[in-house]
Amino acid sequence: MAQSQTQRVFNVISGLWVGSYIAVGLLVVPILFSTLGDRQVAGMIAANLFKTTAYIGVALSGFLMVMANHLVRVGLNHFRIIRWILLGLLVCTLGSAFIIIPWMNAIREHALFAGIAVQDSIDAELFKRLHGISSILFVCQSVLGLLLVWRTTKNVD
Repeated sequence: MAQSQTQRVFNVISGLWVGSYIAVGLLVVPILFSTLGDRQVAGMIAANLFKTTAYIGVALSGFLMVMANHLVRVGLNHFRIIRWILLGLLVCTLGSAFIIIPWMNAIREHALFAGIAVQDSIDAELFKRLHGISSILFVCQSVLGLLLVWRTTKNVD
């Protein structure tokens, strides 16, 4: 694949990934909570959406990292900083996918098994803290994602 085609594929993949991630977090999830009457059901659906986007994010950030390494090897040095942005995205996504989301899901399942809502469980405070950390990670990922798209579409001529 030619260098310019590789860049275009990189731009398309990164743009779609970041756009879909932000759309889920800023559009889909708020609509779920405002539309569905049951916050617990909305939370379970939102958790599945975030888990899916996190797994996709792990795969895509790894794939884009390989592409960025290739582009640096062929002389596109502005992709050096892009690799660092991708690494930041990968760390945030791994933290979400394999630590925060499973931990929150375990608390939710434990509460459901006990027949109560998460906010009524003994782990309600921990769940709120994890939700806050998850929100911070989402903001970090969104900012890094926008920076990624901004940097990759920069005209370097």
